[in-house]
Amino acid sequence: MGVSIGVTMASCDTEQKQSVKSIIVHNELDFARQEVVAIPMDDLSGFIGEQSHKDLRIKMEGATDYQRTQWIDYDQDNKPDELLFLAEVPAGASVNYELGMDIDAVVPESDVIAYSRFVPERTDDYTWENDKVAFRTYGPTGQKEALAGVAGSTLSSGIDLWLKRTEHSIIDKWYAEHLKSPGYYHIDHGEGFDPYHVGASRGTGGSGIWAEDSLYVSENYVKYNTIAQGPLRTVFELEYAAWSPYEVTETKRITLDLGSNFSKFDISMDSKEPLPNYAVGITLHNKKGEFKIDEETGWIRHWEQIKDSFVGEGIVMDVAEIDSAFVRESEVADQSNLLLLAKPSSVVSYYAGFAWVKSGQVNAVEDWDKMLDQQAAIIKSPLKVTME
Repeated sequence: MGVSIGVTMASCDTEQKQSVKSIIVHNELDFARQEVVAIPMDDLSGFIGEQSHKDLRIKMEGATDYQRTQWIDYDQDNKPDELLFLAEVPAGASVNYELGMDIDAVVPESDVIAYSRFVPERTDDYTWENDKVAFRTYGPTGQKEALAGVAGSTLSSGIDLWLKRTEHSIIDKWYAEHLKSPGYYHIDHGEGFDPYHVGASRGTGGSGIWAEDSLYVSENYVKYNTIAQGPLRTVFELEYAAWSPYEVTETKRITLDLGSNFSKFDISMDSKEPLPNYAVGITLHNKKGEFKIDEETGWIRHWEQIKDSFVGEGIVMDVAEIDSAFVRESEVADQSNLLLLAKPSSVVSYYAGFAWVKSGQVNAVEDWDKMLDQQAAIIKSPLKVTME
């Protein structure tokens, strides 16, 4: 997943900034990458001048057509903070992109997007997706209904997986069909489906606190805030009421970029008592799958059969932040999880994602392990962006 990347300017002189026309994206790694990269607005303001930022366009050097771009206002003050575009860079190479102002150029549109939204038509799910994967989690009304015994409701802060085998957006379609035919998205109609069980487990990427041989977890989110819906990056925040004996209050900022199998979780926390750790987990379901722990590289993974195919789930974290990792097995339903413990901190970051064999992205567990290795390498070596 691409992240916000500082831009090196050829000169701080205003006149030279206005002449900037080239963006160089460099990949230090030994595999080709297609990732969303970001240019801070502060580094573009001199080039834009008195013109509208909405007229700024980017294309690969030598190309005829402009690329899709996205402005993001992270602090929601109605002023753009970053410009995003999708960079494609071969292994160990650099690619030049051209920056220009063109009021007449039409920005390409597509339903191949990164997208998220609150879903009031299915109680109060929050769901997000891109061209590779889709996820959802559950809100306060769902919790209230679950406690009241309403069928189909979920009491969980676990992360659900929707298995896609189309690059096109499916959230709106699947929920619309679910309203007409309840359970629609639990059946594969050719685009994928939701056979993944979360229950009280961590799903893939759900969190907790491990203490005294117990996993303490939050309940459903109590508040959401959609920061960006796409088309290249979706960003939103979920807030959770105080939980565990430590009275943890928690905000999860979740980011999903086009082209990535991994959602990035940035967790901000406060607690009444010092925390022993921050735990992130993957459900082991019926304990018939295969798991692997690679603390040296910085990931854990599970590989399991779901229906007539296989799914690989994984969590990747900066090795400097990892305390330990282990399997917690239980005879209680939904309580067997593969856990990764982060060192106690006020902010914890990690990536959680998956790949489904039927999507064509992987064929075997070895393919999934390679994707996890590559994601760990991406965390260490983000694409470098330079403007000249």
